[in-house]
Amino acid sequence: MRAQLLARFQATFGRAPTLIARAPGRIEFIGNHTDYNGGTVLGAAIDRSLWVGLAPRDDARRRFGADYSGHDLVELPAHPLAPQHGKASWVNYPLGILAAFPDFGLCAPAGFDLYVVSNLPSGAGLSSSAALELASALVFAAATNQQIAREQLVAIGRHAENHFVGVPCGILDQGVCAFGQKDHLVFIDCRGPQFSTVPLLPDTRFWIFNTHTKHALVDGLYAERNRECMQAAQRLGVSQLAALTPEAFASHPEKNALPPAVARRAQHVVEEIARVGAVHRALHAGDLHNTGALLTASHRSSQHLFENSTPELDFLVDTLTPTPGVYGARLTGGGFGGAVMALTHTQFSQAHAEQIARAYSKKFGGEVQILETRTADGANLVA
Repeated sequence: MRAQLLARFQATFGRAPTLIARAPGRIEFIGNHTDYNGGTVLGAAIDRSLWVGLAPRDDARRRFGADYSGHDLVELPAHPLAPQHGKASWVNYPLGILAAFPDFGLCAPAGFDLYVVSNLPSGAGLSSSAALELASALVFAAATNQQIAREQLVAIGRHAENHFVGVPCGILDQGVCAFGQKDHLVFIDCRGPQFSTVPLLPDTRFWIFNTHTKHALVDGLYAERNRECMQAAQRLGVSQLAALTPEAFASHPEKNALPPAVARRAQHVVEEIARVGAVHRALHAGDLHNTGALLTASHRSSQHLFENSTPELDFLVDTLTPTPGVYGARLTGGGFGGAVMALTHTQFSQAHAEQIARAYSKKFGGEVQILETRTADGANLVA
């Protein structure tokens, strides 16, 4: 990826980048829509990543290029910082970081050339957006001789997505992207937030089945679920749904007064937080079979209670779970399309994955992109 970045940067700007950062994609292992509800979540940084190169300019022009944008440059003045639309909308992620820097007491660089290369599939629920935010923040800080702690890096990325891009996400994506560690999962208690790692058990693999179906969080469905969760918390008299256990929610005197859809969203979140805790304990006990069952239960809750699954994702989970070597499967990411993650034993092979893909194509006509992924370290400045 570094060689590809250097070549594309040189071809686009006629010079080499002076700063390079990489940031991994991430798998949401379990904890669907729990983060912005103050809950817990488990994720993994993966060995597919996004790289950003930057070279300062003497003027105040900012030029952005990417290998996934059709090689069209976006050239903007330093001011005003305004959201872009259409094909240029991808630059809102680094622009959001620039807009966030002053709010965190940091200086944003004035003029620069920036280029992005990635082998993260866009829209697969692997959080290419968070990777772009964090890698951009690292090169922007380095360009102005500033240091950013990982906790601050996470906060800046989330701030950019919430306030500039307009997605009311929690801290999962940026947190896993920043704190990822090879052969580990990242555990986040979002109320702190507090970050820690959990060793991943040996002889396990992650397989991603990307449906290429719509996964556009800004389109409103994600925001709608967020509003429903906030409404449920307010009606139930808590600041966040994480304050409720499944037992407390089931017996709450206001539960039956909630609109049915809002009650389903709240039930999913409260029970999902409990599942995250159960998976955390199962992993420490070395119990992969229970871990897998909890992953699949998470998907069923997303399917029936949170209603952010799709027929394509449900079919993949239905087909994967009885396959030998599969511990469990669930949608990963915000939902409403995107990808399914399967936790498997090493005996699950490419041939098994292709068999799943053929069944999907026979059912839906489209093709599934298969990604076998490993865990990886979090975002870092490369040069």
